[in-house]
Amino acid sequence: EEGSRLLFQIISDSYETRSIIYTTNIEFSGWGRVLGDKNMAAALIDRTVHHGRLIRFEGRS
Repeated sequence: EEGSRLLFQIISDSYETRSIIYTTNIEFSGWGRVLGDKNMAAALIDRTVHHGRLIRFEGRS
């Protein structure tokens, strides 16, 4: 939970003020489960896609 709150704080503080790059192999549909809070996950996804550029890679890693 503490890690989820910290991630939320970092992304929220950066929202519309500076650039941030992060990577994940978890699709948006799984963020609520991983973060343990569906509402927080929805807010993070909203901030991520609002001004963001999403790049998806398919295939084996």
